[in-house]
Amino acid sequence: MVDNASDDGSLELAANHPSRPKTVRMSRNIGYAGALAAALSQVDTPFMAWLNDDTAPAADWLGRLEDALDADPRAAAASARLESMDGVPQSTGVRLTPRGYGADVTADVTDLPEVFGFCGGAALVRTSVLTDVGGVPAEFFCYYEDTDTAWRMRLAGWTVISVPEARVRHAHGASTGIGSRQFHLWNERNRLLTLFRCAPLTVAARELIAFTATTALLPLRRLTEPAPNLRFPLRLRVLGEVLARLPSTLLARTRISARSSIPRTEIWRHWAART
Repeated sequence: MVDNASDDGSLELAANHPSRPKTVRMSRNIGYAGALAAALSQVDTPFMAWLNDDTAPAADWLGRLEDALDADPRAAAASARLESMDGVPQSTGVRLTPRGYGADVTADVTDLPEVFGFCGGAALVRTSVLTDVGGVPAEFFCYYEDTDTAWRMRLAGWTVISVPEARVRHAHGASTGIGSRQFHLWNERNRLLTLFRCAPLTVAARELIAFTATTALLPLRRLTEPAPNLRFPLRLRVLGEVLARLPSTLLARTRISARSSIPRTEIWRHWAART
């Protein structure tokens, strides 16, 4: 268990649990992505499960995901069915939109076509593949670590499957708050960073220019109650963080290219055109 500098008694709860889990204590909160990256170095099993702390999985969810990966050696990850506490589908995987967003697939079906990526709220990945494609982008802190990882898996020639029989109840946004400033900051920033790391460079540049242009025009629109992701200070913060991280992001892009066997343009044309 990776403990992100908690102060709510989690360590004591773990210490008293009959399973006596090994605990790695962080000195500060490094986010979901950071904790996954820290945990990866400790994992010595063929599979690594990702599970949000605001979830309640069915007893057989993990077994169903493992069976699905055992049955499909081409698949690097399997995405569970996330649903609200009253059973409404939230995600059975991730699709890629024409603007490069990783959007949840919410189709309530039992025989879902192959999805672009997995939802990191509840999934199972092959540990060796995750390591080979560069691990988890710890610097993302939260959000898009799953879409970025799925991108890299596909660039390396792997697939991702959906396993809607593996059910997990999810109190979506319980930690960050849907619509909060941090929610939109991480989403918008990490989408752009993912594109510069994984997508065709023309797509990444186009989206950065579009984001910058929309931001520049916001003062002229004088919106009385702007949507959370259209607030000028927040978008300036996103741009500042993206530009500050661009050199290291482009370096990561070079490393990702060295591990890739499928062109970025092929992945983009196949998956972004599906939405």
